[in-house]
Amino acid sequence: MQDEVLAVVVASPLRRAIGVAMLVAIGVIVVYVAMATPPALGWQLFLMVVGAGALWLSYRVWNATADSIELTRTSLRTGSGQMIAEVAEIEAVDRGVFAFKPSNGFLIRTRARTGNAWAPGLWWRLGRRIGVGGMTAAGQTKFMSEMLSALLAERQ
Repeated sequence: MQDEVLAVVVASPLRRAIGVAMLVAIGVIVVYVAMATPPALGWQLFLMVVGAGALWLSYRVWNATADSIELTRTSLRTGSGQMIAEVAEIEAVDRGVFAFKPSNGFLIRTRARTGNAWAPGLWWRLGRRIGVGGMTAAGQTKFMSEMLSALLAERQ
């Protein structure tokens, strides 16, 4: 019963495809500009690094958004089993307009600091804050944040 999945968030297929396609296009265009009309050597190296960075980021986003986020009574984890946060460690859930949160997502504050992690387009963890959302559907993340708030209220 403790391991029952209460809510699942997955990346929207259309947002995933468009986002990765835009990153690939930026990477290809920047590398093309660096090679076709080479500026001074310093700028050419800069453009090559930026283009390679965009291509690397598109690869990371594609792989990260293939996963999902699952909420159980005890944990918030990825579909592949990576622990994002224990529900017992969560202090608050913030889905307000002015919260520093991902697009279509919500912010979680935990009691203790944990290691930083990032799955671009899906979630991030920085110190005591965890952001869930990005290339996700607003309805799924809203439902998950409400379920998480209900679990926290039940714990009180």
